[in-house]
Amino acid sequence: MVQSGLQTAVSLIYPPRCLGCGGTVDDDFGLCGPCWRDTPFIGGSICDTCGTPLPGDDLSDTLKCDECMRTPRPWKQGRAALIYRDGARRLVLALKHGDRQEIAQPAALWMSRAIKDLPQDNMIIAPIPLHWTRLLKRRYNQSGLLAQALARHTGLPVCQDLLVRQKRTQPMEGMTREVRFTSVKGVISAHPRRRHRLIGRPVLLVDDVMTSGATLSAAADACIAAGSGPVYVVALARVARDT
Repeated sequence: MVQSGLQTAVSLIYPPRCLGCGGTVDDDFGLCGPCWRDTPFIGGSICDTCGTPLPGDDLSDTLKCDECMRTPRPWKQGRAALIYRDGARRLVLALKHGDRQEIAQPAALWMSRAIKDLPQDNMIIAPIPLHWTRLLKRRYNQSGLLAQALARHTGLPVCQDLLVRQKRTQPMEGMTREVRFTSVKGVISAHPRRRHRLIGRPVLLVDDVMTSGATLSAAADACIAAGSGPVYVVALARVARDT
């Protein structure tokens, strides 16, 4: 009863704020009505490999988008919670560059709902790694925050340094698809002292945004080369064409 009273007092002094616009909302880490409508959640027909939305009402788990049919993926299945535009894009950029680390908790909840149909027995979660120089500058890995929060929502174990990025690569904005894949080829590997944790078991790779899938492919290749079981991927947001 005392705790309830304290929570009420705190909520009166610091009312819950919308993650998008900062307006007051009913619950912590929520979105107000206008921001919710401006944040495109993925639902309905999707590509089973990368999670991008597809036209039509077919909900089978064998659908593939044109990009995944042209480009075989090293992972088995992939999902994303949001389409990377409008309110979703602002949330991702706020998490990634705006030090809005509180976004990771609700974002991971949305991601946990996106992967609820994936097999999770004996699965381990691993974030896409940052090079140590970029991590030093940014102070945190946004994919690591999402992975940690996703572990809390799903009950799955997480290993933050299961993978390492051995080389610092240039930002991919503006790169062609071919250059993206070339620039990250071979730059990610399994941590030599963590490799035993992935041998023979499914791995769920976590990233903030999936564009071409180049970085996730490099990470999946590293897991498979180290002896993992099937690899799955989930991103907070998917860059989707013609949506």
